[in-house]
Amino acid sequence: MADSRPRSAPPVRATGSRSALAPLREPLFRGLWIAAAISYVGKWMQMVGAAWLMTQLSSSPFMVGLVQAAIMLPVFVVILPAGALADIVDRRRYLLATQAWMVAAAGSLGILTILGHVTPWILVLFTFLLGLGAVINDPAWQAITPEVASPENYVSAVALNSVAFNVARAVGPALGGFVIAATNSGVAFLMNAAGFTGVIIFLYRWRRPRVETGDRERILESLQSGFSYLRSAPVVHSVLVRTAAFSLAASSLLALLPVIARPYGASGYGLLLGSFGVGALAGAGLLPHLRTRQPVDRVIAGASLVFALMTFTTGRLEGFAWLLAVLFLAGGAWITIVACLNVAAQTMAPCEMRARAISVYLLVLQGGMALGSAGWGALATKFGIPATMLWSAAALVVGLAAVRRYRLTLGEPELTPTVSAD
Repeated sequence: MADSRPRSAPPVRATGSRSALAPLREPLFRGLWIAAAISYVGKWMQMVGAAWLMTQLSSSPFMVGLVQAAIMLPVFVVILPAGALADIVDRRRYLLATQAWMVAAAGSLGILTILGHVTPWILVLFTFLLGLGAVINDPAWQAITPEVASPENYVSAVALNSVAFNVARAVGPALGGFVIAATNSGVAFLMNAAGFTGVIIFLYRWRRPRVETGDRERILESLQSGFSYLRSAPVVHSVLVRTAAFSLAASSLLALLPVIARPYGASGYGLLLGSFGVGALAGAGLLPHLRTRQPVDRVIAGASLVFALMTFTTGRLEGFAWLLAVLFLAGGAWITIVACLNVAAQTMAPCEMRARAISVYLLVLQGGMALGSAGWGALATKFGIPATMLWSAAALVVGLAAVRRYRLTLGEPELTPTVSAD
């Protein structure tokens, strides 16, 4: 019988990879990445289906807007406790529970929709439950990346995770629209539930190493110790300030893209999102090479200037082919910035606090995107798209002033040594 007693070992630290696709050659990461990509597509199908179904159930703009609010509200309510909980329980079991929650919510909504028993408020309730599950899931999900990718491929693994989400952003809405047109929203909801089951199968088969964790904290104690560390760590301040500056300023492009794409119809909008996703894939391919040749602050500054220029240009272009090219470049710049910030967030705290640090980072990133989208939308309503995109681009450039005071350091995440099989 194998000795399962804890054994001390020095932390393993990650190094940068020169190959963007190298993590996909690792069976563990490849399995998780494929399952996650399918699940992300299902998530976007769910969002399209819920929005479309509400327009059929109610003509009230308030109820239609409430669907989006139901998705975003949990971010502000539970993401910090979720991060604290993910640091004091076994993350594999925790993720199995959150994925099962989302299967139950999506599956139940799908069945109720097909049977014709959904009302506007039932739709809002189940949309909130799905958003709640996703938010509770996110900190632990991102925190396991160093456990499923080898140290030398860690940076590329983070970039590929971001690529999966952005490609799904392009594919999911188009696929969802096709499924809804051919059947109904209930089928899209059931397909989303099926996507979660793939992740559950992976997690069930994954034999996560078990480590000595010491005394278990209560969730409030976990939150307090996490906040105490985050307040005292300058590297955390740098990551959060830079994330807030970027998310607030950059959110205009994707928020206003549906309005910009309106002359080209739904298919044109899908193609523009697809170009953004392909650009993200290309940017992920270049990122490892950029990071080996330039400091991270210089990489982010250059990508921010490119994204600012593309934002400004998008507000003034009318030709569809030119918009496709601009969105491609914007996607590459976007993934470069977000991947660098994500790596910085995952390395700004020791491994026992990783989920708590990520939860704060996600709150700032997603909260900034939500607030920025609302603000830029209000400005566009009053002053028009071109002026708003100009101000957004200017805000991105002004935000680069934070580079001088809040410099980023991409640390090498501590990978907890294996002590026994789970």
